[in-house]
Amino acid sequence: MFDAAIICLFILAGAGIGFHIVAFLPTSWTANVDVSGLRWVTLGFGFVFGAALGALVRSGYRRLERNIREMPSDALLTRSIGLVGGLLLANFLLGPIFLFPFPDQLAFIKFLASILASLVFAYLGMTLADVHGQAFLRRLNIATIKGGTEPGQFQSMSLAKIVDTSCIIDGRLEELFATAFLEGFLVVPRFVLDELQLLADSADAEKRARGRRGLDILSQLQSRFNDRLILHELDYPKLTTVDAKLVRLAQDLEGALVTNDYNLNKVASLQGLKVLNINELANVLKPRFLPGDLLQVKILREGKEPHQGVAYLDDGTMVVVEEGSGHIGEQASVSVTSALQTSAGRMIFARLQSRPAPKL
Repeated sequence: MFDAAIICLFILAGAGIGFHIVAFLPTSWTANVDVSGLRWVTLGFGFVFGAALGALVRSGYRRLERNIREMPSDALLTRSIGLVGGLLLANFLLGPIFLFPFPDQLAFIKFLASILASLVFAYLGMTLADVHGQAFLRRLNIATIKGGTEPGQFQSMSLAKIVDTSCIIDGRLEELFATAFLEGFLVVPRFVLDELQLLADSADAEKRARGRRGLDILSQLQSRFNDRLILHELDYPKLTTVDAKLVRLAQDLEGALVTNDYNLNKVASLQGLKVLNINELANVLKPRFLPGDLLQVKILREGKEPHQGVAYLDDGTMVVVEEGSGHIGEQASVSVTSALQTSAGRMIFARLQSRPAPKL
């Protein structure tokens, strides 16, 4: 209905202009012509031209409407602010030009200057909004919650986690996400998805298996954490490597880079980015005591199994000592046989050692 109204308005306007334009033609053109017939001819041309122009305007309007609907709300907000700010700055700078006394022959300069300045500054404002708008909104959001006391006010302060290809293929990301230690949103750039697809289509069997594994893991993440997984469309055609694009995207989003690539970790750290390296996390969570390590402990009580004694380290870790039930209350040197890490904590199994162990 709205489309038909737009076309009808342009048809009526074109027909009306075509019908009345005869009155503005030079007298020499219409001296030997039937004016009433000419009016109907120009009306017909105006009708056709108005219909064509209306269809063009309707198509452009629908295309603009579709782009606005598909545009993220934050991008729409920042571009609108940039557009308004650019137009205001253009009008501010045009003040001296309009106050300058131009001759009547050069009065058109004011009109041209206003059109040119409005177009340039409007485009400049929208461009700057695309580059810096996201950072502005995040800073504005953080600034508004610093003084508040409402529950959940700090939830928006978690950094976006930009994940690289090797980290997806690694497979530990899903388990880490499920533990809730990795908070916030997980951002998978489109160029990382393209790299996974390229690997999955590779002629090399090993690369093809790695690419398909990465795509399968992404599918599982999407099914389990769809509300926290974001496929980001931003790309950087001028950058040739995926690592360079990841660093640039992390800078633009002011997020953290999740990776297990040593070189990418170093490059991102040198550029001041926050890097979450899964390999470093795994090293931190490794047991501190390995089989064969010697400990000096005090056996406090009997264990559940016969002849077992139980001791504790300074951090509360339980040490189960084989054949330790006969040494309750004594300091004993023990040798670690194994270590068990569970969700309830860490447990160490050891056996009595005849030689002394160094005190920790």
